[in-house]
Amino acid sequence: MDKIRIKKLDVFAKHGVFKEENVLGQKFVFSATLHLDTAKAGASDALEDSVNYGEVCHFIREFAEGRTFRLLESLAEHTAAAVLDRFPLVKGIDLEIEKPWAPIGLPLESVSVEISRGWHQVFIALGSNMGDKKKYLDDAVEALDELEGCRIVTVADYIETEPYGGVEQDDFLNSVLLMDTRLEPDVLLEKLHEIEAAADRKRTIRWGPRTLDLDIIFYDDMLLHTPTLTLPHPEMHKRSFVLDPLVQIAPWAWHPAIGKTVRELWEELK
Repeated sequence: MDKIRIKKLDVFAKHGVFKEENVLGQKFVFSATLHLDTAKAGASDALEDSVNYGEVCHFIREFAEGRTFRLLESLAEHTAAAVLDRFPLVKGIDLEIEKPWAPIGLPLESVSVEISRGWHQVFIALGSNMGDKKKYLDDAVEALDELEGCRIVTVADYIETEPYGGVEQDDFLNSVLLMDTRLEPDVLLEKLHEIEAAADRKRTIRWGPRTLDLDIIFYDDMLLHTPTLTLPHPEMHKRSFVLDPLVQIAPWAWHPAIGKTVRELWEELK
């Protein structure tokens, strides 16, 4: 990924733990590295194919001057999120905020907080086999697209599938969607559970009927195993109701544990 760097942007703003800092204000120094693909702009020589770093500088200054945060950590987190939301071509940002006049009663050059944030590519499987199945899936897609720090890229066709797991029940309506998110996996999982709960999802019978089922299939190329989440989804390569819609929108997607593409996994299962 290519980079545009902004170094030592001075901003006078009102952030700090002490009341005087919130009233009188002080200097903050912003440095940012924007991660993006500059190849198209390099070939076209057109500003609209890149990110206007002047606009980014003015945006950061206006954002920092128009709000008050107690902690540098919070100022950095919200500034990074705002830049990612405002400038779609920016895929990631490394942001450092220095506070040269930090009131600690000792001589120092500055204190700073430095963070890295960015968009992650996530595939989520959706399923329902109770009530108005299509409405449950439609509502889930809408809820995900409305989540702060999330944006839907594409949704596969809805397909009818037979139930999985041996429990006698109605057929399912399934799909898979591709989404960009700024949320970390554990936070995203919590949000998925909240959306399921809003759809009156009950977890009583393993592989039993449900109003809504949302599973993270891939999160970038992350390999993760915790008590609550395994990535990639440990059963996805065995499930046609996942691979059939997934191969429609992302046959190129790579399974980092198995070392095969979605199309290869789909062909093997078929």
